[in-house]
Amino acid sequence: MNNNFKQFKFEVGGREVVVETGKYAEQTNGSCLIRCGETAVLVSVCMSAAPRDGMDFFPLQVDYEEKMFSVGKIPGGFKKREGRASDKAILTARLIDRPLRPLFPKGLFNDVVVTAQALSVEPDVSPEPLAMIGSSVALAISDIPWAGPTGSVVVGMVDGKYVINPDLAQREKSRIHLNLAGTKDAILMIEAGADEVTNDEMVNAITFGFEEIKKICVFIEEKIVPAVGKTKKEIELYHIPEELDKEVRAYAGEKIDWAIETFDRQEREQRQNKVEEEVLEHFAEIYPDNKREIKDSLYYITKEKVRAKIFDKGIRPDGRGLKDVRPIWCERGVLPRVHGSAVFTRGQTQTLTSCTLGMMTEAQKLEGLDEETSKRYMHHYNFPGYCTGEAKALRSPGRREIGHGALAERALIPVLPAEDVFPYAIRVVNDIMSSNGSSSMASVCGSTMALMDAGVPIKAPVAGVAMGLIKNQETGDFKVMTDIQGLEDFLGDMDFKVAGTVNGITAIQMDIKIKGISEEIMHTAINQANEGRQFILSKMLEVVPEVAPKLSKYAPKIIFFEINPEKIGDVIGKQGSVIKKIMEETGTEIEFNEDDSGRGYVSTLGPIENAEKAKAIILNIAHDPEVGDMFVGTVVRLLNFGAFVEFAPGKDGMIHISKLSDKRVEKVEDVVKIGDTVKVEIIKIGDKGIDLKLLEKLS
Repeated sequence: MNNNFKQFKFEVGGREVVVETGKYAEQTNGSCLIRCGETAVLVSVCMSAAPRDGMDFFPLQVDYEEKMFSVGKIPGGFKKREGRASDKAILTARLIDRPLRPLFPKGLFNDVVVTAQALSVEPDVSPEPLAMIGSSVALAISDIPWAGPTGSVVVGMVDGKYVINPDLAQREKSRIHLNLAGTKDAILMIEAGADEVTNDEMVNAITFGFEEIKKICVFIEEKIVPAVGKTKKEIELYHIPEELDKEVRAYAGEKIDWAIETFDRQEREQRQNKVEEEVLEHFAEIYPDNKREIKDSLYYITKEKVRAKIFDKGIRPDGRGLKDVRPIWCERGVLPRVHGSAVFTRGQTQTLTSCTLGMMTEAQKLEGLDEETSKRYMHHYNFPGYCTGEAKALRSPGRREIGHGALAERALIPVLPAEDVFPYAIRVVNDIMSSNGSSSMASVCGSTMALMDAGVPIKAPVAGVAMGLIKNQETGDFKVMTDIQGLEDFLGDMDFKVAGTVNGITAIQMDIKIKGISEEIMHTAINQANEGRQFILSKMLEVVPEVAPKLSKYAPKIIFFEINPEKIGDVIGKQGSVIKKIMEETGTEIEFNEDDSGRGYVSTLGPIENAEKAKAIILNIAHDPEVGDMFVGTVVRLLNFGAFVEFAPGKDGMIHISKLSDKRVEKVEDVVKIGDTVKVEIIKIGDKGIDLKLLEKLS
């Protein structure tokens, strides 16, 4: 074994976590294997030797790989190997990325790649928080400049008590699923789904998790880094030459004041473009090779001036006050053939949302490391180039689109009706038509309206709002803004999204650009978001005050009922012969389910009359006939002494000639013929079969 091998042990949430270094992936800048129970994750970090040419942003790439062998599975598909990352893996990579990114030095343009691989996973120990801690350890002990370490935990709330990194049983009962990351001094990342929890419950969960994060950070900083940490590399970071910046500021300061003094976005952008052209032309001969640095200087001057106006005067770029929400207008039922649709517009952000209902067999099949194998509610978010006026071709969804869709999905899941109340698979699609900030929260609002328009009996409407932050790094003073637009997100310090109902929070996501926020800022942002959310909800409910009383005439009709599970085989028949015949005769789709308690359920989908007919047939098959039962059946065979009637697939009985009428019947054919539909009553059940009496000839 390598002489550099070191092992470190500490506790997180009462469970032992083991970090091993100096044994695996030794050609990286930093790596570690992190274990808890039978879950193991390998994390490595690598940095390029030189900056990437022409780069004007930090090229950090984070990948999280779900190895199917880690849970004893062979991947599906023809190739039988892991392919494109699942949505869950992409979302985990985003969770890892967001607390790491703000801690890299500004001006670092070397490629940095963080790779986390789940190598062994037990259901009770989620690999995601281990991957996040492992990435912190790998970076902290590497020679890559980075201002960590960070710590990460998942917080649950089970039976009113907070739990760190809950196990499988606790996760199923928890009212909160909170991913939290931070340094020992401040919170860096929040992402949560919740079952309408109060502001105080969410704040307390964050505070509870932060205490555990501090312990993790201290252990990494005081125990692991001194033992195995490398000396950080001295890297020449990109910066604007001091003399150039001074001259640009002197020449362009008043011009930028003029450019940003208007509240109209398009006019402001036109003015800014004009100023940029003038400044570049003025310095073209003085600094012929520094066009990029001049543009960067203009950006920082603009940022400082916009932030100062907000901070000192409470004046935002569009003239709003700090707590004001942009103008809102909404529509419902805009797409007549769609099961449910709505448009939600807030300022220059607009989403068109559609809702489609289907059979439970249309639920999405999942292949991953979780116990979950399918999901009934599918939420998709699309961000085409035209929504920001860009001439860009349509592409498959990227990490941002998947992340925004997952956030909106998480916000709405707590209010969806249970399957036994509303036995439908549900797909909601958000197409962003116009974007100027907070399109993910607009998609939450539009989705609520589309679900209500479709007649989905949600427990309560959900709205979302994005909060922004301007913080003075020297004094610690701050201003929180409600409903931020694109410029405020771009030039601000925080994007804090909060979604929920009148009763409480259902989802939170926080991204920041500074090195953490205090509990005071978090508390202020959550409370201020509640005010904005309630205002937005009131505007939505003016257009869709209640759930539509019935489904669209174009929506599939599903009848959901219970049968004896022992009879499901009879309904299906040999090689599916019975169920195929029922579906062909009734023009319906039929599916069977069995719950954990062993109860059997059937769903029939089709036009309401057809679905009811299929239900009657199935109940006939599943029912054990008794004397006195009445059925509608079909005459299938004639004999001299009577007629045989099939009253359910595979079940028939005989009407003796004497029971065809109250009067004497000479020939059976005088009363019925093959193919007639008749109503019959069971009068005797014997060893030789079932005897029937004709009640009425229907056709």
